[in-house]
Amino acid sequence: MDGRRVDEATARRFGQNLLAVRRRAGRSQEELAALCGLHRTSIGLVENGRRLPRVDTLMKLAGALEVEAVVLLRGIEWLPPPPPEPVGFVVQNTP
Repeated sequence: MDGRRVDEATARRFGQNLLAVRRRAGRSQEELAALCGLHRTSIGLVENGRRLPRVDTLMKLAGALEVEAVVLLRGIEWLPPPPPEPVGFVVQNTP
C-alpha cells in the first residue's frame, strides 16, 4: 500500500459489488485480470475489500464486465459533514 487510508466500508461494498458482477458475467479472477491488464491478486484484494481501485482501473473493470461503472459503485455514498456551528460573538461596551 502507499500509506493512504482506505475507507473500509467503501472498500468492502465495492468488493462485494465487483464479486457479484464478475460471477454474474461468468468470469474468473484470472480472466478479468487479463482483460484489464492486472494481476489476479489485485482482483482478489479488491473483492476482499482490502484495496480500492483507481478511477482508470474502475473503468477497465466496468468495461471488461460490460457494465456501467455506476453498477460497481452501487450502495456507495459519501456525504460531506455538516458545517460547524457558528461561533457566537460577544459585543462588549467599552467606555
